[in-house]
Amino acid sequence: MTHNEARQEIERLTAEIRRCDRLYFVENAPDRPDHEYDALVKELRKVELAFPDLIAPDSPTQRIGEKLEGKAEVVQHATPMLSIENVYNDGELFDFVESAQKAASRPLAWVCELKIDGVAASLIYEKGVLTRALTRGDGVFGEIITPNVRTIRDVPLKLSGDFPDYLEARGEIYMTNSNLDRLNREGAERARAAGKEFKPFANPRNLTSGTLKQLDPKVCAERNLRFFAHSTGSDPTAVASTHFEFMQKLREFGLPTAPLAKRFDTFDQAFAYVQEMRENLASLDFEVDGIVLKVDDFAARAEIGSTSKFPKWLVACKFEKYEAQTTVREIVVQIGKSGVATPVAELEPVEIAGTTVSRATLHNIAFIEEKDVRVGDAVIVAKAGKIIPKVMRVESYLRPQNPEPPRFSFPERCPSCDAALVRDQKEEAKRDENGALVKVDGKTVKEFVDGSFIRCPNPECPAQFRERLAFFASKGAMDVDGIGASLVERLTTSRRVDLFSDEQPPLVRSFADLYRLTPEQLMQLDGIETKSANNLTQAIQNSKTRGPARLLTALSIPGVGAQTAKDLVKDFRSIDAMLEVESAEAFTATENVGAILAQNLFQFFQSEAGRRIIAELKELGLETALPALPESTNADGGFENALPLNGKTICVTGTLNRYDRVKIKDTIEANGGKAASSVSKKTTFVLVGAKPGQSKIDKAAELGVPTITEEEFETMIGAADAPGSDDNPESNANGLLF
Repeated sequence: MTHNEARQEIERLTAEIRRCDRLYFVENAPDRPDHEYDALVKELRKVELAFPDLIAPDSPTQRIGEKLEGKAEVVQHATPMLSIENVYNDGELFDFVESAQKAASRPLAWVCELKIDGVAASLIYEKGVLTRALTRGDGVFGEIITPNVRTIRDVPLKLSGDFPDYLEARGEIYMTNSNLDRLNREGAERARAAGKEFKPFANPRNLTSGTLKQLDPKVCAERNLRFFAHSTGSDPTAVASTHFEFMQKLREFGLPTAPLAKRFDTFDQAFAYVQEMRENLASLDFEVDGIVLKVDDFAARAEIGSTSKFPKWLVACKFEKYEAQTTVREIVVQIGKSGVATPVAELEPVEIAGTTVSRATLHNIAFIEEKDVRVGDAVIVAKAGKIIPKVMRVESYLRPQNPEPPRFSFPERCPSCDAALVRDQKEEAKRDENGALVKVDGKTVKEFVDGSFIRCPNPECPAQFRERLAFFASKGAMDVDGIGASLVERLTTSRRVDLFSDEQPPLVRSFADLYRLTPEQLMQLDGIETKSANNLTQAIQNSKTRGPARLLTALSIPGVGAQTAKDLVKDFRSIDAMLEVESAEAFTATENVGAILAQNLFQFFQSEAGRRIIAELKELGLETALPALPESTNADGGFENALPLNGKTICVTGTLNRYDRVKIKDTIEANGGKAASSVSKKTTFVLVGAKPGQSKIDKAAELGVPTITEEEFETMIGAADAPGSDDNPESNANGLLF
């Protein structure tokens, strides 16, 4: 091979390796199996050894440098790496958002990102080449960790695309839970072989911090650290006008960014996503200690400003994480309201954050397979915010060796109704036996493969109905006060009135049965006295007026959440109209309803069971339609229906007579309006109840935004004669709003 041929071969191999790195680390879509990638690196190293003068500093083979001596050098950051203000409850979050909106001259869009529990770092690229990496340090000075950061495979040594001459990418260096388990397992095996005691690494963050301080980059390379970018210390406006756009640019340059990040036009949308993310953090393979909410627009950030300690345009919604080690005694499978079979770990009871934890969800079959959870395993269980226990990782180095416990096998039949369980299918790119993508005429071939969920397909499954009934009565659905999991269990279980009677069928076998309950029937259940029975039946009857959107949410149609239900009711005006659609495509006209969800809706409303449910509930007096629209004159002198709050934005403050926080928001949206969490120039009215927030009243006065009473609001929507829940606003305990 000539010198020129070697140069061309090095360029070809380097370009292909960088392409593979980008697909693997940034796009999560590798198109080569690991052994092919390793062969490319091996071939590149071979050519470079033959022609050492052609080795470039940013070559993929040059990640691991020589061992350092002494302490790491400390240098000053070009711009300080400020802290992030933390909030620990929704009230503090609402206050932050209101303050940010007040300081801005425009409505704010928001970006939600995971707050990864690692080590903050700054990566500096000059003319696309990584020249320096620093720890955050005290925010003003940081330690140089460039040799160790070069070993992190998802950190590009050279950027790709149309990058700026100078770029400072700030982010988090972290370690996955599975990698920590690997290191502990390998360390335990070495210790056993040497007859020594093994001291395990305690947690990913501490190990990451210690690894970055190592003087030998080979140690860092062996520990397989990772990196996510989340911001910059240089001027982002050179390449983008918003944060979300800038994050997209970083990915184009080859830098991985925080996963699951999303942009929202309103805070209400962002807040809903924050709540959703809180429930799904345990499925991630890395530690997360919060969710960051950022103003998206850079110009708006400049208006909002910063303090000496932290920017005022972002906040971390933090939760304290409490952990403990325990043992998996058994793995059982529970059937949910949509038929999904969820594995649950029965644990040796352990105290975490003041409560005893004996169960934790294992989510789905993919979670069990990835973490390899087995009966008898030692596991780390965490409670985020002192609420929901999650299995974070398996301490497999403590697993018995002779014999090793078997892997968990999912049951083949439903534990409730004995129907054969089926595994969901998902569509993904087809790969050959070597892991490479299969293409025909330049297009990637798709195939259906096993998904993450296993479910019971029997719609009459008792366990499914029990879960659907609990959800039907829950606060986010029909909000029937007094019905919890324990009562649902008793309502849906066969019983005997006394020792000598025959077994009686369950009191509730359908949603309609709930509304047919009498106090006398309820008093047949242990522990329910006359007063409780009367209160409960009254609460059930009161829920009839929750409205069609709440009812649609409560029906547990797969994929139909609260917002989708509101959108559908707003478009169709009634559940009755949904019964009359002639094809699934009719539902896709509603925003964010895709083909699969439309098919779910169509199947439900066309099914005998679905139509029977709606007919029974309507006959029992539940609201299945919005009020008739008032008529307004159109441009041609005729009449057309119009929602009374179309185009109006309403902010609510104080305590109302007839509405709690959820119901007033539903009512505003059902009548065509937008419910805002803060007052701005775009606010049409501020609806004022008892004990309003003074800051919102002052802001309305400053901007000249009119205020209206609850009675004026109901007149506006044509509901002035609606029955009130309580004439005394101070006694309406659920009425406290913003």
